[in-house]
Amino acid sequence: KKAHQSVGGIGEQGLIQDVNSMVRQSEAENVVLTLESLREFYQEQDASKEDSDIVNVHKKCVGLAKSRTVEDCVGAGASQLARKLKKKYKTAPKLIPRFNEEDRSSKSSKEEGEKKESSAKSSSSSSSSGTSNKPNLHLATKEQLQEELEKRLDEERDAQVEEEDANEQEEDPDYHSWNPTGYPEKMVIVGGGPAGWSAAIYGARAGLTPLVIAPSMGGQLQGKGVDVENYPGLAETATGPALVAAMRHQALHFGATVEDDIVTAIEPPANGNGPLKIMTNGTGTIEAHTIIVATGAEANWLQVPGEWELRGGGVSSCATCDGFLYAKKSVIVVGGGDAAMEDALVLARTSSKVTVIHRRDQFRASKVLADRVLNHPVIDVVWNATVEEIVGQVLETDSESEEVDDLDQQQKVVKSAIVKDVTSGATTAMECDAVFVAIGHTPSTSFLKGVVEFDPEMPGYIQTTVGTTATSVAGLFAAGDVADAVYRQAITSAGSGAAAALDAERYLSENGLGNEQEEFEAELLAELMSDGPSATSASSAQDEDAYNVYADDSSAANAKQFAKESVRAEL
Repeated sequence: KKAHQSVGGIGEQGLIQDVNSMVRQSEAENVVLTLESLREFYQEQDASKEDSDIVNVHKKCVGLAKSRTVEDCVGAGASQLARKLKKKYKTAPKLIPRFNEEDRSSKSSKEEGEKKESSAKSSSSSSSSGTSNKPNLHLATKEQLQEELEKRLDEERDAQVEEEDANEQEEDPDYHSWNPTGYPEKMVIVGGGPAGWSAAIYGARAGLTPLVIAPSMGGQLQGKGVDVENYPGLAETATGPALVAAMRHQALHFGATVEDDIVTAIEPPANGNGPLKIMTNGTGTIEAHTIIVATGAEANWLQVPGEWELRGGGVSSCATCDGFLYAKKSVIVVGGGDAAMEDALVLARTSSKVTVIHRRDQFRASKVLADRVLNHPVIDVVWNATVEEIVGQVLETDSESEEVDDLDQQQKVVKSAIVKDVTSGATTAMECDAVFVAIGHTPSTSFLKGVVEFDPEMPGYIQTTVGTTATSVAGLFAAGDVADAVYRQAITSAGSGAAAALDAERYLSENGLGNEQEEFEAELLAELMSDGPSATSASSAQDEDAYNVYADDSSAANAKQFAKESVRAEL
């Protein structure tokens, strides 16, 4: 897990890629190339091949097996040998499955029976001899010892990973788990990106103990595996996940709490007087006086073959972030709006060639930007065209010899794009090193439909009061890409997160909210220290109205009554 976080995060995309890679690797390695099949192949394709040479080729393949107990050409070695022979003879020898479902089920049942039998024998032997049953290492072969050692090391590594995952949060000395108090939260932040954690840092330092609700996976910066080089203050470059982790650690250090969950809806008070309600996927309903929405925006994608698989391998939606990686290389920009024009101009500073592909015969971008792109010497434009597929390639070294190298599967990188002319329907393969998709973004604000007002000119983006982060709902603030259709940078999101926290803090102070627990503790102390029941009753009745900031705040009243009864019971 830590390795994934250091190079590319553990977002949904990364997990899907890892699982697909493991499935492909499992399918590729579940093959066997027998000596008989190899002999038949050479008999058909190269009858002059000596049998001793065929045996030597097969032995080399057998030697590549990770387990020395395997005496056949199996797995990656067999697959790669077949590929090399196909490249040379235009056809490949026959590979057969090494295991099928029946083999797996029978093997599992057999192993279970052997374990039970071995356990029974061990127990019987121990009982009869009265001594512990120690392994007879001197009877094992070198291969058996090596196999057992590898097995035990794998088991120890698996156990260590499970333990790290289970104790990861508890090992952080600054980690604070969220515990409901029965009162509305002073500040709840929805989202765990730069805007969310920046707001959490400011809120925590103001003593508001903000609650951050966000899933542990996901987010644009969290899933960014390349280095972040344009964030101020980083003496050494860091990956997106590393930057987010540093922000999270800083927020937790100052007292922020975290709930690993997803917000499904936000409900304002029915009569405009009361706390906001947050509905989550697993935690339930949480009440809060202020909410900062910082869920970000997701880039729109082409939804074409190869696009998803090659994200991180040349397919990107942020030229400002990733353009430097393709200096002096050929890149493609897809789109015709201002974002596409800006990306093309940014890439033209470093890339050797920039090709803009647009589905219409004119840009919908502003005339100034469009003219700059059209007149730039490095930028070419392909009109009335769409990208139908993004083709990748695996970087592996080919050898003329028939020796097989034990190469692990490598990540694919962009090789070319299949471009279709929308007028004629003809397709061509355009070679490139990267494809930048600039067809807009969609803010992650669907859970706020019908709750807040959105920008009429930018669908999906929350409309805020000019000069502030306040929305149309009192106590609800927006920070980061959910309200920014222009910049969409980590640094600008962090700045708006800080502004939202300051606006929320001012809102709490001006409306006298967020002090219910302190007021109740002071009231309870005064009540317990009063002399007579009459004075207690009068004081309680008088303070009841002053304490409850919301007329219908039943949850706080219930918590108050419960605490009073608990204290009296203890006294």
